[in-house]
Amino acid sequence: MPQRIAIALLLTFVALPALGAEPVRFNRDVRPILADACFACHGPSKQKAGLRLDDRKIATRASKGGTIAIVPGKPEASELLHRLHSKDETEVMPPPESNKTLTAVQKETLRRWIAEGAEYEPHWSFAPIESPAIPALPTSVSPHFRNEIDSFITGRLNADDVKPNLAADRPTLIRRVAFALTGLPPTLKEVDEYLADKSPQAYEHMVDRYLASPRFGEEMARHWLDLARYGDTHGLHLDNERGTWLYRDWVVNAFNANMPFDRFTIEQLAGDLLPNPTNSQLIATGFNRCNVTTGEGGSIADEWFYRNAVDRAATVAETWLGLTAGCAVCHDHKFDPLTQKDFYSLYAFFYSIQGPSLDGNKLLHEPFLKASTPDQDSKLKEQEAKLKTVNASLEATLKTLKYEDPADAAGGATPAVKADATRSYKAWLAARLGKEFSTYPKEISTLLKSFAKKETKPTPAQEKQLRAFFLQAVCVDTKDQFTAMVKERDTLAAEKQKLEDSIPGCMIFREEAKPRDTFVMLRGQYDKPGDKVVPNTPSFLPPLKMKSRATRLDLANWLLAEENPLTARVYVNRLWQQFFGTGLVKTSADLGVQGESPSHPELLDYLASEFRDHGWDVKRTVRLLLNSAAFRRSAKVTPEMIKNDPENRLYARGPRFRLDAEQVRDNALYVSGLIDLTLGGKGVKPYQPENIWEPVAFTGSNTRVYKRDDGNALYRRSLYTFIKRTAPPPFMANFDAPNREQPCSRRDRSNTPLQALQLMNDVQHIEAARGFAERMLIEGGKSAEERITFAYRTLLSRKPSDIEAVIVLGELQAHQERFARASDDAKKLIAHGEGKPNATLKVEDLAAYTLVANMLLNLDETLTRN
Repeated sequence: MPQRIAIALLLTFVALPALGAEPVRFNRDVRPILADACFACHGPSKQKAGLRLDDRKIATRASKGGTIAIVPGKPEASELLHRLHSKDETEVMPPPESNKTLTAVQKETLRRWIAEGAEYEPHWSFAPIESPAIPALPTSVSPHFRNEIDSFITGRLNADDVKPNLAADRPTLIRRVAFALTGLPPTLKEVDEYLADKSPQAYEHMVDRYLASPRFGEEMARHWLDLARYGDTHGLHLDNERGTWLYRDWVVNAFNANMPFDRFTIEQLAGDLLPNPTNSQLIATGFNRCNVTTGEGGSIADEWFYRNAVDRAATVAETWLGLTAGCAVCHDHKFDPLTQKDFYSLYAFFYSIQGPSLDGNKLLHEPFLKASTPDQDSKLKEQEAKLKTVNASLEATLKTLKYEDPADAAGGATPAVKADATRSYKAWLAARLGKEFSTYPKEISTLLKSFAKKETKPTPAQEKQLRAFFLQAVCVDTKDQFTAMVKERDTLAAEKQKLEDSIPGCMIFREEAKPRDTFVMLRGQYDKPGDKVVPNTPSFLPPLKMKSRATRLDLANWLLAEENPLTARVYVNRLWQQFFGTGLVKTSADLGVQGESPSHPELLDYLASEFRDHGWDVKRTVRLLLNSAAFRRSAKVTPEMIKNDPENRLYARGPRFRLDAEQVRDNALYVSGLIDLTLGGKGVKPYQPENIWEPVAFTGSNTRVYKRDDGNALYRRSLYTFIKRTAPPPFMANFDAPNREQPCSRRDRSNTPLQALQLMNDVQHIEAARGFAERMLIEGGKSAEERITFAYRTLLSRKPSDIEAVIVLGELQAHQERFARASDDAKKLIAHGEGKPNATLKVEDLAAYTLVANMLLNLDETLTRN
């Protein structure tokens, strides 16, 4: 029997779906199969043999050869299924060289879908956001229902016949909430207050207290700065320092002020286009300046205008739309309906920035803003007024000064070059044109050097400037008359310069008055322009409403428009990821066709519509997430849970995952009492192993050598650590923090020996362990048992179990016995770090407790958000 006939008979025999089976859904069941195995050759970008499987009209029409890929209701007549089941390597799909294969289950899914009519659906994330009906709550009070979120979660649990955990105990919950909202553990006082609060709303009140903490803005900013690709250096070649930390502080302040997300978006993308923008709104546009730049010699300006705009467009698409738009730089997107023209239309919003494309390796690369305070403005005005007064006195003295150039004596018979240069202006000038002098003011030296060519001569204004300098500072016959005034002027000028240098600056975004022409760049080459484009949004999404050339402000408003299906979904999904460990859509960077479908689509749309329809209120949404029973559940896991739901996608148990890099370090500093909780400011350089910066640095770079800070700067929160992109802080890189060269929507969580070595041996952690040991000895009580209990409650918000107490007490005694025999070892241990150990404590005791503290700081439970 011919193969094709055999396949047809097989498909005919199983043509009808099983009775009672749930209908196949295109978005849920079919699109993921086609996207993975078929769209690369038969999708939006490429259509071999004219077949496009993401478009029903094309997929169901006859080919030139007369075959039809999909015949709705007739799987036996559908060429797609024949190709999937073919044994012939020349016709089987996917072809062998693609290294893609479909399982029997996947093939059956496609067969059933065709048999049921092959109905298509628009991709779920491109469809309008609709506020779904909330599943009915039970009539009786249930510990699994705290708010609307639980209605959606429990519906799925019931459907899968999964029994969820009950709520975790109070010590576990306050530690979970404290880390989630502030990135720090709760204090003993906070734990005791929560345990003592017997009101029904005790948990909700505790959540609100942490939401009101200034630490909340710091923790929220950390996640946003991963998306913004914030760093403290340019990123390429010299990788010099850049001035952007004011933007980082703006993000912290915005979250602490609960700035509505729509305003948060508008100010970052287009703060400079708002009416009479404030300094704060201009600083917000630093988001657009966080991309990697270069000032390397030989770089091509046009190429870097192009590359910078590409980066900004791709970053905006990932951050607000959850799309991998960078795939369309060189060609139409292979999976999403994003064309190359769509990408370059988005790119056009960012192509007309003021200033040069190459950064010049400068701290502040144009355009930038110097953000002075009112007090600094007042002092500057005062200094300018004093300078104006002394300059007026100098000018008046010059006007009344009687000076005759010796070179002009005797009717000009004395040649200028032979005259005394300490008395003759002409002789002095003739000898110095074309040269520079380090002992002269910079502007005078630069001016003299500019006349290197004999044919160039000073203009009248330059002549006046040079003559005034000569008479005031060089001529032995006149300079004494100016000495006091020159000294006063120079002192005032130095003070003014010092004040100006102390005013921090921030790179911002400003438009050129005349926009640059933009084009589709063929094959993604900066010098191969194709069709001309104007700023616009992706054509497959609701259109941008405009009457004239669109601006970045129009783009920002379009992102926030009610009809835009992506922005609200993308952000609430990231919030869910932040607090639950994994987003409702696991691929938070990609809500497109290649991304995973949401685990709870109705819940995602409910959260998105609530967020959008209630003023884009971030704290309201965060409160909703944390007050749910799903967030409060115990994280205890059973073998059955691991088997049926290894990734906890059903949320039958509470979220449990390792702390992020910054939280690991901040936790140690916090419990040790060493942490400096100052808000904001320039990036700091804490402890770091030697020779991290130097191997990757160029001579001439101002980040060539790592110069560690001293004092309180060593103990600032990790958010404020200086990030050199070509050599990120190793304590952060070891724990999976990104290097901030590109937007990062989701950090990985690895488990490596290097992490353990860092936590056990790094000077920051040894010093923190000593600080924690000092607290145990001073604050923890009189007995070893009391001190161990203090340590557990401080670190883990709970008391140790009996067996834990016995084990730790045994370790302590062993260390005490060891150091009693080796006091020099004890002295070496507690000498780590810049801080000095408490001199009132016995060295051997402090060393023993330091090792106990180090052990407790390395517990899996310590390093995990429970």
